[in-house]
Amino acid sequence: MKKIYDIIREQWIHRHLIWQLSIYQIKSQYANHYLGVFWNILQPAMQVLIYYIVFGMGLRGVRGDVGDIPFIIHLISGLFPWLFLSQGINAASNSIQSQLSLVTKMKFPSSTLISIAVVNNIINLLMTTAIIVILSLWHGYSEPVHYLGFIYFLVASYSFIFAFGLIMSSLIIIIRDMKNVLQNIIRMFFFLTPIFWSLDGVHPVLQTITAFNPFAYLVMNYRHSFVLSEAPLYGDFGDHLYFWSFTLLLLYIGVHIHYRFRNKLIDYL
Repeated sequence: MKKIYDIIREQWIHRHLIWQLSIYQIKSQYANHYLGVFWNILQPAMQVLIYYIVFGMGLRGVRGDVGDIPFIIHLISGLFPWLFLSQGINAASNSIQSQLSLVTKMKFPSSTLISIAVVNNIINLLMTTAIIVILSLWHGYSEPVHYLGFIYFLVASYSFIFAFGLIMSSLIIIIRDMKNVLQNIIRMFFFLTPIFWSLDGVHPVLQTITAFNPFAYLVMNYRHSFVLSEAPLYGDFGDHLYFWSFTLLLLYIGVHIHYRFRNKLIDYL
């Protein structure tokens, strides 16, 4: 448990560095682009358009609403958090490898690179979430007090991505095949997460898989915050207990892997 405390403390001590480097990365990423950070909204919007044409108009017919929610709203309230989660996990998992020279040549806390990757994607998420908030307020899809569930989503997502990133950021360097494994895992969970389909009326087997899918838990919490009016949070006590137990297990494993290899990663290149 001391190692978990130490790594959390490391993030807190370097919180200003994490924030500043996250802002710097966003600025440098779009420094030579005419549209700049607007690409953070344009790229997800283009993906929404493609998925809406395929799943909204192609496979589901012209209408295909999900309950009282238009399919396009259902789609973006699932796709935006999914893009954040998938991009965050990819960035966190590759964060140390991409900056390995910095870690090995300077006394730089390598675990903060994972936090920088997550915070970078949180900033991008805030831009796309503004679209959801406007649509939700305009059409009255959810109670404004439910928007506080978005804070819970951020805390839960950061914890899960950070814990997962601690494991993968070392394994990707030690075992090169893990990068391909990660891509296939994310691709598989894309179809197992209720992004463009609804939990209502699906096969019981898929419902069972979804119950153990942490991505589904996070996406549904995001959707409950802005679109669904049933409750500000998704799931019952058992769902919350499972997610946090699973996340803490990942964190425990990730911390031990990270501390074991953090000073030896250069030897595996």
